Amino acid sequence: MAIDIQQLLGDQADYLLNHEAKAFPADGLVLPGPDFLDRTFCYSDRSSAVLRALGTVYSNGRLGGTGYLSILPVDQGIEHSAGASFAKNPKYFDPANLCELALAGDCSAIATTLGGLGAVSRRYAHRIPFIVKLNHNDFLHYPDRYDQVPFGTARQAFELGALGVGGTIYFGSDQADRQLHEVSEIFAEAHELGMFTVLWCYLRNAAFRKDGVNYELSADLTGQANHIGVTIEADIIKQKQAENNGGYTALQFGRTDPLVYDQLTTDHPIDLTR
Repeated sequence: MAIDIQQLLGDQADYLLNHEAKAFPADGLVLPGPDFLDRTFCYSDRSSAVLRALGTVYSNGRLGGTGYLSILPVDQGIEHSAGASFAKNPKYFDPANLCELALAGDCSAIATTLGGLGAVSRRYAHRIPFIVKLNHNDFLHYPDRYDQVPFGTARQAFELGALGVGGTIYFGSDQADRQLHEVSEIFAEAHELGMFTVLWCYLRNAAFRKDGVNYELSADLTGQANHIGVTIEADIIKQKQAENNGGYTALQFGRTDPLVYDQLTTDHPIDLTR
């Protein structure tokens, strides 16, 4: 069924569809497409096994062969209580039904916990690519704290049939340096085992909120977090859509350059993303 993008966007259609980025035009970007992996990872240090795993996930599901991915992430139950996540539809307490949901949605992959995928691995590992999320914030500390700790190893993910592993780093949090070290080690082992890596790349610091603005969603700060994620060889990065810019200048820390704000970006969401 054809989708009318202009109708979906409504009053925002012209603003979004006809915007022309000046500082970073499209011809300077590495955009998704059927040959995305050939244009990017085949020149990297990734092994043939990692490239095969990436090729499998990029070829799977309704978006297979387009260079885009649709991954069902379900680490609810740890990141949030299972009751808060599944009480309205209790059958999803069963990880088998989460896999069935990913299959019904024709997703590229499912990303969930070591125990969840381990419980159903022989039933589903050959039917949909697995991504094992290996660290979590258990939300049982009171008062709450923003921390992610490993719940398993890349070897365990490999042995249950996963094609990829994932981890979260809360950049800016008190424990970010330790998380960075742990996730970097997990990713290195995953690549040695032939799996690809996914980073949930988020900012978490109460001090990043100032004058009613949440600079955890600032393009300059999230962009720096993304850069660090690439540095530890995350193959896929999940980042929240930037909603503002100027985090460094508003919070008066770090180093940046006025050109970032005067010439290289506008407040248009497309420019903030680029």
